[in-house]
Amino acid sequence: MLSRSGIIPISSTQDTAGPLARTVKDAAILLGALTGEDPSDPITSQSKGKIRGDYTKFLDAAALKGKNIGVDLKKKSVNQYMNRLLQEAIDVLKKAGANIIEIEYVSKIEGLGNQELLIMQYEFKEGVNSYLSNANNKIKTLKEVIDFNNINEDKAMPYFKQEQLEACEKKGGMESKEYKEALVKGRDASRKILDDLIGEHKLDAIVGLTMGPACSIDTIYGDRWGSDFLTQPAAMSGYPHISVPCGMIYHLPVGLSFFAGAYTEPQLIGMAYAYEQISKKRIAPTFIKTFLA
Repeated sequence: MLSRSGIIPISSTQDTAGPLARTVKDAAILLGALTGEDPSDPITSQSKGKIRGDYTKFLDAAALKGKNIGVDLKKKSVNQYMNRLLQEAIDVLKKAGANIIEIEYVSKIEGLGNQELLIMQYEFKEGVNSYLSNANNKIKTLKEVIDFNNINEDKAMPYFKQEQLEACEKKGGMESKEYKEALVKGRDASRKILDDLIGEHKLDAIVGLTMGPACSIDTIYGDRWGSDFLTQPAAMSGYPHISVPCGMIYHLPVGLSFFAGAYTEPQLIGMAYAYEQISKKRIAPTFIKTFLA
């Protein structure tokens, strides 16, 4: 629904553009303005007749009433605060009239991670080469970026190197058998897993904590990423996804994700808005002098 034209590419089938906003209402306003067919991105033609224009009309404080919400309760976090936030969110959903249905899918989606990486590597090489070829810069290819970084290693890579760039450069073209098989085993398989779950349990949405609090940046040992995240299923499948504040951990915000099948933006906006209105978990950001966990 939203053109990728002008976006610096990472992965053409996994890149997800969308509004970042203070409230669900603001996000709905922006979505209506951003979506539409774009001749320079042919994939947007698939959304013809499916774009609603004004998404604010789906803002309904009672949208969760009677909805079937799937939650994977078998994939627990090792962090007690994450588990507590999820339970609090479930209690809010129940209070709003939603039916909570326990499902299991995270482990199945995570098992597709190797295919997701392969897709990203092929599409990154293709996308960056295409982007740079038309950029107003003397560097025109991914290979030239890698060479530049090697020549200027002290300044360009004082802490981290470029292993992922080099791995992408080694991949072939988009007609590669390995790439096409990865699309089937990764993107298509993730869609089938989600579609089957939604159909089997008659789900209106799947819900879970978006990810843990922002990770620490460590220039010596590298970024310390947690294992708690729910962004992968929607990104791999290309399905719509909205995240709403649901609490704080270590003075940092954590979101609650709602996602479902293709073109379910209206329903998701309604449910996210209803959760937002009853939970009131958004806290305005502040600067703190120091904090040690």
